[in-house]
Amino acid sequence: MQIARGLKSLRIRAGLTQTEVAKRAGVSVGTVNRYETWQDRAKLRVPTVSALADTCGATVQEREALIQLVRNQENGWWMDHPAVPEVMDPLLSFEDVAEYEHVFANALVPGLLQTRNYALALHRAQDSRLDSAVIEDEVDARMRRQAILNRTPPVHLWVVLDDAVLRRNVGGADVMVEQIDHLRAMAQRPNIDLQVLRFDAGAHAGGSGGHFVILGRDDEGDPLSSVNVVYLELHRRGLYLDAPEEVQNYKLMFDYLRSQASDTSASLESLAAARQELIR
Repeated sequence: MQIARGLKSLRIRAGLTQTEVAKRAGVSVGTVNRYETWQDRAKLRVPTVSALADTCGATVQEREALIQLVRNQENGWWMDHPAVPEVMDPLLSFEDVAEYEHVFANALVPGLLQTRNYALALHRAQDSRLDSAVIEDEVDARMRRQAILNRTPPVHLWVVLDDAVLRRNVGGADVMVEQIDHLRAMAQRPNIDLQVLRFDAGAHAGGSGGHFVILGRDDEGDPLSSVNVVYLELHRRGLYLDAPEEVQNYKLMFDYLRSQASDTSASLESLAAARQELIR
């Protein structure tokens, strides 16, 4: 998505058509269109991206930024990983370069904050026919994804957690107590903000939608390296939005949700109360 956006902006700046770029770069018009529209999920190639960028008069910095994005795609541990669904490849790629991630979770604990036992219970419930070894591999991949919270510098994670998430008993009381304890511990980290959107807050800004993730990295000096994308989680697939007006709408929605949710201190109290209910 970032590569497509970068190549298209370079071509428009150069005042060239896709046909003209194809002729000068020695590739087909279909290749130019595929690289610009992100329609083909096949891996992109460094020589082709470099040729297209040079044809459009890219600076050395611009060309290298695009090439680095291709290399990130090639080298990410999640690429072609049997336990990572293809639809998740872009999300993990964006997380790898993002500075912050904002999540509204209205049904389940977000993957970045799940305990292993909670994740196992979810996977078993979602498809009980799967072999246990396959489920273990999928959960291993989810746990590995959480490494972005411990890298240097770590991603800044901000989560608005609907009260319903704490009331949905996933895996039994022991699993939920462990999960809530984990949320309380993670909420103490300087790079993690956790707010609970209590039931008594009433109707809220996210009421007509579902789980969504906003990933961002702002780099004014190198726009091609900036990240602004929304991921919408659907059944067995996901939807990625990067149109500026759509991203801005979700950012505004998240701001509303943050204002409607309890502050971080009160949210810790909500977690403690939910835990107490489970152990009664």
